[in-house]
Amino acid sequence: MDEADRQLLRRCRVRLVRELQVASLWDVLLSRQLFTPAMIEDIQHAGSGSRSDQVRQLVIDLETRGSQALPLFISCLEDTDQDVLASFLRMSRQEEKQNPEAVRPLNLRPVVLGPMGLTPEDLREKTGPLKSTPRKLAPVVLGPEQLWPAKLRPEVLRPEVPRPVDNCSDVCAQEISKQNPDLAYALNADPCGHCLIINNVNFCLESRLTARTGSNIDCEKLQRRFRLLHFTVEVKCDLMAKCWPREQGRCSAQAGPAWGPDPSVLQLICHLLSQQMVQALVELARRDHSGLDCCVVVVLSHGCQASHRQFPGAVYGTDGCLVSIEKIVNIFNGASCPSLGGKPKLFFIQACGGEQKDHGFEVACTSPEDRTSGSDPESDAVLFQEGPGSFDQLDAVSSLPTPSDIFVSYSTFPGFVSWRDTRRGSWYVETLDGVFEQWAHSEDLQTLLLRVANAVSQKGIYKQIPGCFNFLRKKLFFKM
Repeated sequence: MDEADRQLLRRCRVRLVRELQVASLWDVLLSRQLFTPAMIEDIQHAGSGSRSDQVRQLVIDLETRGSQALPLFISCLEDTDQDVLASFLRMSRQEEKQNPEAVRPLNLRPVVLGPMGLTPEDLREKTGPLKSTPRKLAPVVLGPEQLWPAKLRPEVLRPEVPRPVDNCSDVCAQEISKQNPDLAYALNADPCGHCLIINNVNFCLESRLTARTGSNIDCEKLQRRFRLLHFTVEVKCDLMAKCWPREQGRCSAQAGPAWGPDPSVLQLICHLLSQQMVQALVELARRDHSGLDCCVVVVLSHGCQASHRQFPGAVYGTDGCLVSIEKIVNIFNGASCPSLGGKPKLFFIQACGGEQKDHGFEVACTSPEDRTSGSDPESDAVLFQEGPGSFDQLDAVSSLPTPSDIFVSYSTFPGFVSWRDTRRGSWYVETLDGVFEQWAHSEDLQTLLLRVANAVSQKGIYKQIPGCFNFLRKKLFFKM
């Protein structure tokens, strides 16, 4: 490898350690004969065997693989869909080819430490031990003798320009946290746990809820993402909610013209079908999770505000009936699901928290990509109406002991609309998937969700800010 490519790799090492995904590279590196199987095995076992240690060793070994090693490596990145890194390396390489002076070594002068007035001849004559005198001290010359100037003069020593520092300390700190059971949950099982995705797209006419176009895109993204995170993923689509007795009569009455005139038959059908949404959650909670380390529930549906004691909001079944978020969460508490005791239970809710539209406030600039004319956003909001004597609490104030090991991530702030693009899916899920892809290998869950909140908050004309209720006792790093 020539010096320019070697210097480029060293300058890009920090970013490579931070972003490069090596798991998908091994087969491609072998097929292009960039490394031998033995070399790949050595790289995989470098240091602690972590992804970051593997990347560091890969960059070091890549310098020894010939003049075409860097172009071949860039091609391997493109073959494994790491196009951002590939483009960055390719453009940097082209810039250096066009400006080779930028990578040439500087012509260095010797640095002389000492008083003026001594010449190189004076120094050569001092064959014996140097005797220091108050008036004439022997200077110390740093550098080869042939580069000494005709008349030595002291040089001013200036501080070096700060060089890029590898984020090894941050990465190592994260690795230490992952290995410490007092600081982080242990996600060692494979699979890590179950992931249930409830994707409600089509709603019955009587519910007056529109079809959630674009939700299937969200579902596919999350299904793929959690499989990559070593979860067993199960998807259930278009489930009805559990109707309480007073609501069953209302559902039956509304459904009469569509299903038939016999009220007893309608009530039986409603009772049998109305268990779908809650039943799916209960079945998951009743499974044996003793050999697993985590559980994930994702709900994609319409939503609204709802009275609550612990967690705000509610989501709709396809029949137009509601299931509160706190009911969903409490299905998995320690009493209902003892095999998940002490293990993280994660809930991701893509639904509106109300019908308010946030116009935001003026800032210096808005990202150009958020002003795309082709965007077609919809909301998952449904007007909330309370029964007599009830009232809505915008802040979740629990009168019960706070459940531990629970993390509930909302796509929007309570009371506000959650936006969904009919062609790209919801802002929240699209951003969540992108952040997890880039950062889940090195950052904990709460840091990832902060990135999601920041990115979503910068989108669109109407604004949206995701949030969460975090009752985890430790950091959570996903298994990679």
